[in-house]
Amino acid sequence: MSKDLVVILTALNLEYQAVRRKLAGPQVHRHERGTRFEVGTVPGTSCRVALGLTNKGNHSAAVIAERAIQEFSPVAVLFVGVAGALWDSARLGDVVMATHVYAYHGGTSEDDGLKARPRVWEAAHAISQLGSHLARVNDWADDTPGHGRAPQVRFGAIAAGEVVQNSKISAEARWIRQHYNDALAIEMEAAGVAQAGHLSGAPVAIIRGISDRADGTKSSAKDRNWQPRAAANAAAFATRLAVELVGEQAQIAMSQADKAHTAHAAHTADTLKEHVSNTAHNSTVGIMAGSVKESSVYLNAGPKVTSPADLVAELDGFREHLKRHHAESALDDDTYREALAELGFARRAASEKTPESSKRATMALKRLRGLIAELPELVARLAPLVVAAGDLS
Repeated sequence: MSKDLVVILTALNLEYQAVRRKLAGPQVHRHERGTRFEVGTVPGTSCRVALGLTNKGNHSAAVIAERAIQEFSPVAVLFVGVAGALWDSARLGDVVMATHVYAYHGGTSEDDGLKARPRVWEAAHAISQLGSHLARVNDWADDTPGHGRAPQVRFGAIAAGEVVQNSKISAEARWIRQHYNDALAIEMEAAGVAQAGHLSGAPVAIIRGISDRADGTKSSAKDRNWQPRAAANAAAFATRLAVELVGEQAQIAMSQADKAHTAHAAHTADTLKEHVSNTAHNSTVGIMAGSVKESSVYLNAGPKVTSPADLVAELDGFREHLKRHHAESALDDDTYREALAELGFARRAASEKTPESSKRATMALKRLRGLIAELPELVARLAPLVVAAGDLS
């Protein structure tokens, strides 16, 4: 899994642009089958976003979502855009985060009418909890003058079908409101994305800004006014959610690294109790080492770091150790790539020579420590660099 990357998908170009404006330095990433994504970073964070366009419909959304999951192995998949409100409880511009998704076109036609047989996917518990927390904190919305009241986040079911719903009085509109009266919004892609996430084991969140009321006013001047605002609100909440998801992964990695470091320290202490025989003089020699493996002795002496330049030089040296472990297949390709990214982030931060950059360098090195937690030699070499980065603040 790419612990610093979240996939965000949209169906419409307007929705795509709303998310893209939240990213810095987007670069094209082409799938071998021709699908194009753009990968950028949320400014001021280490969160990367792979942004893709599915076009309309559950089937297309499912295929592109599955392709994105296999290509990027993301922390989560967020489907972001606009939707129609089924009830007045969700106001125009509000954001709806799905607690569950109905594929409402499942049914059976009998003599006494159409009976609902939907498929349902629940949102991942951890994402739902995080979304609720962000809604309570309520500091995610863009502060745009002239847009009136701040948008609210609402949680409930979203209904996903195969046709555009733009009526309150048609037979299908009445049937939907009768059988899915707990659904807050209606759209055309969430079921496909939810199914792709279910089959791939990737957590999925559906985030929709309310742009119309599915009541016959779609494509009106009012709808054209609300669409970009609703898309922008959904994009703002989704990118904040993405940053928090990546942050939680970093915390988990640091916690695991701390446990591994503690276990390694205990193992090292046990190792130091043993001795090495001096065969020349038949005496015992004590070695203060981080670890001893077969004939190799790994010293735990800290580097002499008195300036940011010293730290940068030490980090460059550590890169060579990463390269060696990768060449020896001790580090797989994905972990090696992510480790180099964190090391590069720490190096750039250390070069800036500010108290804030020192904190960013320390955090990057701690994330790096989580990635290499299973390699005691690298953990031992990195530990003094983490301390040195903190001492430079």
